[in-house]
Amino acid sequence: MSSGLGGERKASASLTRPGRGTAPRLHDLASTPEAPRTPLLRSNSSFFASPGGSFRTEDEYVVIELGARFVRGGFPGESAPRCTLHFGPDQQRRVGDYRQWDPDSAKQRRNTKSGQGWSRDYELYRMDLSAVDLGVVEDKFERAMREAYNKYFLLDTKPRRILLALPPRMPHPLMSTILDVLFGHFQAPSITLMMSPILSAVGAGLRSALVVDIGWAETLVTAVCEYREVHERRTVRAGKLLSEEMAKILNAELDDEAQPGDPKLQVSFEEADEVLSRVGWCKSRPRSNRRTVYFPARTSPVLEEFEDAVEAPEPTVTIPFLRQDPPTEITVSLATLAKPAEKALFAPDTALNEFDDDELPLHHLIYRALLALPIDVRRLCMSRIIITGGVSAMPGLKTRILAELEALVQARGWDQVRNYGSASARHEQILRQRREQFELRRQESEDKVTQSLDPDIPRAPLPPGLQDPVDDVIDAKLAHLALRNGPPPESFVGGSIRGVETLGAWAGGSLVAQLRIKGIVEIEREKYLQHGLQGATKEKEVSVVPQRQSMGPGLGRGAGERASWTLGVWA
Repeated sequence: MSSGLGGERKASASLTRPGRGTAPRLHDLASTPEAPRTPLLRSNSSFFASPGGSFRTEDEYVVIELGARFVRGGFPGESAPRCTLHFGPDQQRRVGDYRQWDPDSAKQRRNTKSGQGWSRDYELYRMDLSAVDLGVVEDKFERAMREAYNKYFLLDTKPRRILLALPPRMPHPLMSTILDVLFGHFQAPSITLMMSPILSAVGAGLRSALVVDIGWAETLVTAVCEYREVHERRTVRAGKLLSEEMAKILNAELDDEAQPGDPKLQVSFEEADEVLSRVGWCKSRPRSNRRTVYFPARTSPVLEEFEDAVEAPEPTVTIPFLRQDPPTEITVSLATLAKPAEKALFAPDTALNEFDDDELPLHHLIYRALLALPIDVRRLCMSRIIITGGVSAMPGLKTRILAELEALVQARGWDQVRNYGSASARHEQILRQRREQFELRRQESEDKVTQSLDPDIPRAPLPPGLQDPVDDVIDAKLAHLALRNGPPPESFVGGSIRGVETLGAWAGGSLVAQLRIKGIVEIEREKYLQHGLQGATKEKEVSVVPQRQSMGPGLGRGAGERASWTLGVWA
C-alpha cells in the first residue's frame, strides 16, 4: 500500500511539474510546493483598499499652515488638518513641572510678567523683531512640530516634502528660523512656500478674489487676480486690539460691581479671550434712526414699529471669574459685549482724518484697496470678497463688513478725489444730473413700444440705444467654443458687493499639494544649507515651465529643475 501511494505521488508530481521546454502555467505555479511568493502588482493596490494593504502616495507631502498663535498640519487631499496646535504658557513648562495635575493650580491666575505686554506668552512670533528672541521662537516651533509628527502624523522615517503656508512679507530672520527647523530637525528634502491669501482663494474655488484676513496682530487685505497678488493693504485693527477692548469692558464692569474697600481686580488674557470667543458678537449696521432692540439669538436689529409696544427687557449674560481672589461673577448686557467689536474694528465715533494709514477701520481699508485696483480687476474682486481669519468667526461680523462697504460705495462711488474744495457744489450738481439721466434712460429702456393696429401707418424708428442687438453668427460660435474651457461669460458675477465663503488656507494648500502643482518659491535642502536665504535670486518670479536645453551628454537638467531659486513676494 505504501509503495502504491508513493507511486501515485510521484506520478502526480511528474504530471504537475512542467518540462524544460514548456513555460509554467498559473495552476502549475500554484500547485508547486515551493516557498511563498509575493503576489504580482501589490504595489499598485487600489486606493479603496484598507490602509494596511496600500501605500499612501499623498504622504509624500505634509501641509503646514503657520500663524502668529497656531500651527496647523495634515496630509494632502484631506478637507481638514490633522491637528491645530496653539501656543501658551502650558507648552513652555520645564521638565518636572507637574502643576497641570494639581487641582489648586487650575484656580490660580497667571500674572503677566513685567515688560512682556499683553498676550506675549500666547504668541509664536511678532513682526517687530526688535523685542523677539529668535532662539525661543525656534524652540517653540520645534516643539510644536515634534508633537505634530509624533502624536498626529505617525509617519515613518522617510523624509517628506513640505508645503508651508505663510503670511506675506514675513521678515527674513524669522523665515530663516522656521526653515532651519524644518530642514535641520525634520530633514525635509524641499519646502514649497505659498501665500495664505492665495491659498484662501484656492480654498474658495476662485482664481480672483479680495481676501480679507482678520488675523491676530493685523488685518491684511490682499487683491488676488489669476492667483497673483496685485495689491495689499494692512491695519492693526485685528484680534489683539479686539481682545484688549474686551478686557477694558470687563475691567470696567468689575469696578462697578466691586464694593468700597475691595482690592482692584484685573482680567487676565485667558479670561478675556474666553469671553470673547464665547459671547462676543458684532451688531449689524442700523438702517434707520429709529430705536432698535437687540436679541441674543439674532444678529440684526428688530425695529419697533409701534409706539405703544411694550419694551422687552435687555438680555444679559452672567460671566463667572473663578480664578479671581475671591471668585466672583458679573452680569453684563449683550449690547455691552458688542461694543469691543464696534470700537476696535469699525471705530464709528472717530473722524477719518485722525487715523494713520496703518489703523484704518476695516470697511475703509477694503474700500481703499478696491479703489486702488484697475477697473477690470476691481469688477472681479468686489464680487468675490473672502473674509477669513480667526476673528471672522464672530457672529455678525461678516454681515456688518459687507453692509458698511456697500453703504460706503453708494455714498462715495469710485471717485479717486475725496475733496473738490470750492468746486464741491458744482461736482454734486453734475453727479445729480448724471443720476437723473441714468434713471431716465433706464425707464426708457423698460418701456415697450406697441405695434400699431393699422399696418399701413409707418412706425417711428427706435433710437439705436433702445434697439435689440443683431445676433452675430461668429459671436455665437465663439461662445459655443468657450464652453469647453469653462462656464459662459453670463454666469460670472461682477460689479456688485458680494461675499464668498472659503474652507481656509490649509484646505487650499491641501488641494495644491494633492494636484502636485509646482510653486514659484520652492527651496531645495542642499541649496539652502549651503547659502541660506542669501542664495535666492533677486527675481520675484521664476518660470516653472520645463525648459528643454541641450548641454551635452549627461549634462542636461531634468524637466522642471531650476538652476536657481527665488523667494518670490518674500524677497
